[in-house]
Amino acid sequence: MTVSSADAEVDLAIYDEIEHLKRREDATILAHYYQDGAIQEIADITGDSLKLARAATGVNSKTIVFCGVHFMAETAKILNPEKRVLLPDTLAGCSLADGCPADRLARFQTELRNRGRRFDTVTYINSSADVKAISDWIVTSGNAIEIVRDRVPSDREILFVPDRHLGKYVEEATGRKLILWDGACVVHEVFSVSELLKTRRRLANSITIAHPECPVNIREQADFVGGTEAMLKYVDLIEQPAEILVATEANMLWRLQNNVPRHRYHPVPGVTCACNTCPHMARNTLEKVRDCLRTGGPEIGWRDAFDRAAAVLRRSLLG
Repeated sequence: MTVSSADAEVDLAIYDEIEHLKRREDATILAHYYQDGAIQEIADITGDSLKLARAATGVNSKTIVFCGVHFMAETAKILNPEKRVLLPDTLAGCSLADGCPADRLARFQTELRNRGRRFDTVTYINSSADVKAISDWIVTSGNAIEIVRDRVPSDREILFVPDRHLGKYVEEATGRKLILWDGACVVHEVFSVSELLKTRRRLANSITIAHPECPVNIREQADFVGGTEAMLKYVDLIEQPAEILVATEANMLWRLQNNVPRHRYHPVPGVTCACNTCPHMARNTLEKVRDCLRTGGPEIGWRDAFDRAAAVLRRSLLG
């Protein structure tokens, strides 16, 4: 698409304004790899959920602008109670978090205990603070295998919520039998195996990488399965330029291309298109980043559940 000179001036102006407001508000911008490339470009720190949660605790500024979704900004606030945490759009939610409300989880935990089951609840970070508050461990795609393998007592069962695909991947990797909550990510759920195979035939000798939130039929076709941070490390180890098919949220291709430009990256098509973008992540825009810095809101306020969630988050992600 051709950008007119007027549009280019507007784009440059908003970048300049955001930089000015960052200094005025003593703010640091964190952005997830699933954010639009323009937002990743203006961020001070980019990363996956684990990297950003850890990075948030090292931020020296008074304000954190979290360009991601609601549970990520909540996590940043829980780990930094003294800081102001802003989320450009509070409607930026998560299908996984929505599919596992705390009251339903609590009822299911009670049912299991009434049957005499002894278990730890291992919760994917893609969940609300209320769910984290009634969990024993919080994991990301980057540390889930380690937590389940090394830290959950072997004499306990494991209730894994809310992503059944990530849970199945962890089960296969660790040999631990998990009780799986029936949840899935709307983005990773819709990749098409048939379209993936067609693309691989068209791009001979291509390499397929997939996120563990993908269903098993996609993971089985992948040369590498890992979270977004692991993907970056994997492709950087491939010395010769390659055609790489990527089964995760489409904005990850921008980060891969930016970090390791010697390869060509192709999105694995979905059932209906080759544009698997997260509608929640897409709610954040440069204009909303600017506006939240201008107005000081929307801000993540402190809730009672944050006190209960803080200990498990710190033990799981920072310990």
